[in-house]
Amino acid sequence: MHTFTIENLEFFLMVLARISGFMFTAPLFSQRTVPARVKAGLSVIVSVCVFQVLEYEPLDYEGTITFGLLIALEVVAGIILGYISNICSMIVALAGNLVDMEIGFSMAQSMNNVNNVNTTVTGNYYTYVVYLVMLVSDMHLYVLKAIVESFRIVNIGEVRIAANIYVVMGKFLVDYFFIAFRIILPVFFAMLLTNVVLGIMARTAPQMNMFVVGMQIKVVIGLVVLFVTASAIPNITEFIFGEMKDMIKMVFTYIK
Repeated sequence: MHTFTIENLEFFLMVLARISGFMFTAPLFSQRTVPARVKAGLSVIVSVCVFQVLEYEPLDYEGTITFGLLIALEVVAGIILGYISNICSMIVALAGNLVDMEIGFSMAQSMNNVNNVNTTVTGNYYTYVVYLVMLVSDMHLYVLKAIVESFRIVNIGEVRIAANIYVVMGKFLVDYFFIAFRIILPVFFAMLLTNVVLGIMARTAPQMNMFVVGMQIKVVIGLVVLFVTASAIPNITEFIFGEMKDMIKMVFTYIK
């Protein structure tokens, strides 16, 4: 049990700064539907728990400006860890948007409270299912454990943001489109065959309005493919969670 001294208070503020930055950007915790007071309360509770198990180490700083810089670095480290975890969930939103673009639902958009962006119907469907699986599989506890483990990997007051941390985002953008395309591949293939068939029918029966007929056919076939491939959603979430874990591990190498 730590005694309450000025040095311990400074140490606790460092812990609180990193966890607060994480709570306001991490998946699930950063949702708009979660009140700011709840986020602040969770930050304080988790910080107190972490403070009790961490071994106190004196902070090396000179003056108020240096101390403020250390606080800012801790906040930035927490924000980066939370944000990297959060943007991985946007892969399914992109996949849903691409699916709806193929089947004709791209105009029907609504606010996604998870990512705070406008998303199509299928994008919302994929997002909420993935987050539901995240809760059921305790993935949110893994994300919370990641910020706790960060204190063992990167000691308090020793955060150093590497100048080439943009490499993490570059790798994510590659995986972002790659995984999203793998998710929509069945729908994309089905729509490709449908377009080929409609093209052949347009040549053989030019009196038929294939534009009007094709819209209904694409919607029906797209919904059927989505229904058939619904059993693959656990595999989709596995891809997302694997990407999330890889990104978190990669970030650790750029903030210490």
